[in-house]
Amino acid sequence: VPSYKHVYPRDTGAMAAAALPKHARVVVVGGGVIGCSVAYNLAKRGWKDVLLLEKHRLTSGTTWHAAGLVGQMRASKIETELSAQAVHVMKALEEETGLSTGFKQSGSLTTAQTKERFEIMQRNAARARSYGLEAEIFTPQECADKMTHDGVTLIRTEDLQGGLWLPGDGSGSPTDLTMAFAKGARMNGATIAEGVNVTEFRTANLRGTGTSKVLGVTTEDGTQIDADYVVLCGGQWSRQMAKTAKINVPLHSCEHFYVTTNTLPGVHPGLPVYRDNDSFTYFREWGTGLLVGGFEPEAKPIWTEGVPPNFEFNLLPDDYDHFMQIWDGAAHRIPCLEEAEINTFVNGPESFTTDNQYILGEAPECRGFFVAAGFNSAGIANAAGAGSTLAEWITEGAPSSDVWGVDIRRFGGFHRSPMFLRDRVKEVLGMHYAMPWPRKELESARGLRRSPLYPAHAEKGAVFGQRYGWERVNYFMPPDHPATDPTIPETHTVDQPPHWLPFVQEEHRHTRSKVSLFDVTSFAKLMVQGPDAEVVMQRLCSADVSEIGKCVYTGMLNEHGGYAS
Repeated sequence: VPSYKHVYPRDTGAMAAAALPKHARVVVVGGGVIGCSVAYNLAKRGWKDVLLLEKHRLTSGTTWHAAGLVGQMRASKIETELSAQAVHVMKALEEETGLSTGFKQSGSLTTAQTKERFEIMQRNAARARSYGLEAEIFTPQECADKMTHDGVTLIRTEDLQGGLWLPGDGSGSPTDLTMAFAKGARMNGATIAEGVNVTEFRTANLRGTGTSKVLGVTTEDGTQIDADYVVLCGGQWSRQMAKTAKINVPLHSCEHFYVTTNTLPGVHPGLPVYRDNDSFTYFREWGTGLLVGGFEPEAKPIWTEGVPPNFEFNLLPDDYDHFMQIWDGAAHRIPCLEEAEINTFVNGPESFTTDNQYILGEAPECRGFFVAAGFNSAGIANAAGAGSTLAEWITEGAPSSDVWGVDIRRFGGFHRSPMFLRDRVKEVLGMHYAMPWPRKELESARGLRRSPLYPAHAEKGAVFGQRYGWERVNYFMPPDHPATDPTIPETHTVDQPPHWLPFVQEEHRHTRSKVSLFDVTSFAKLMVQGPDAEVVMQRLCSADVSEIGKCVYTGMLNEHGGYAS
């Protein structure tokens, strides 16, 4: 792909495989943008004995073909703060290393075609400001003005409700950012070795715990490197690599598409990143043309049984038929695309998780084994925050922020199922730009875990949601309600209460005044016994749990006195 001519830098500063040490305090496996960020952040914290091993060359895998969008706004405050680190770190890296990261703080504009989308957008603007980001709601004319250059307006606006302007966003060069992280890591004492294929994670069982401890890694030529910590940053290979150590990293590859065009009128170096979520598309300046990509509602999973071992700098075959669902919407929003020439078609696989959140932290199966993977096509934007958080986790024993939303411990054994992963990520990819309706339930990979009472609930009109794989009753719907008719599509609005509200209100009234039974099959249950059981539970819990004959609703605390549950 001509656009990635720097993918093989003349001098990466990496050491020869023959000079590998016999021990490292931390071994990082994988030299994409995430692995290089982890190595950099560990070294910046003063841990010099850090060794990064890359099977092929730095940026290989998925980093080299990433689109490079840098968006800060996420679903929660903590995740937004992690993403927002990218802007500061990219600027600081350039000063520290003398290498460009390709970062352009051009801002981002997202537009809405429907009143429902615009209502969500207005809420997101308020949320963004509460998170400390600059955010502004635009009228359709202001959207047009922002996308106008030299008298040429790129976007069609007559069918828009408005837009969301985030001036702190932008774009960067995935390859340049990775190289800057790598140079910064070496400058601070870390070692990087390319052409070293890790084939085994060596572990030892910890008797009586059901877990193990990491001992180190073994390379393809049989070299053993002992390590106190191992960090797996293997991208879409992470699931199959971790499986060899009996560690669960539930991610799955999907095909992901974008094209680059020839020169287009109205495109300039400072053009904002643009997203039209209602047509599932995103755009960024690409020289004098555009990069046009998207997140279609129904994706194409690939490689359920495992990613080919030698797919480091490869692309998948073009699929114009599948891409047309993105291109048609893109051409409607940016009319000049109807006559544009496509220079490159990129079908580069990316890894996605079951809940559209990345995977970070210490694997519960193995002490000292950390994972950073499954970035759902947002690794460039999240590399800085994920790398700094994981480095803090390793060096301090725990992160200082509540990152449960991305913690690897949120997954269970049932997430190991390749079929479950394949079916779920087919829907998850489209969640990037789908309407985020409150209490929206995913439709794929359902029925995985069911209570013994499931048939009885279903017979009574239960409408189920899914929690940790369990089918759990959300509410009961009367049999004569129109919503039970499968020929009537479910509708969502922002100015009307949901159809289920009266049923839930009645259930609340009944529970307050009479007696209700709740099926808690899906809840975890622990039996704590022994003469010191109450003492232990009083220390672990924030409420008084000594009362007999009552259920006590309480938080459970970690060793720092913060909430663990």
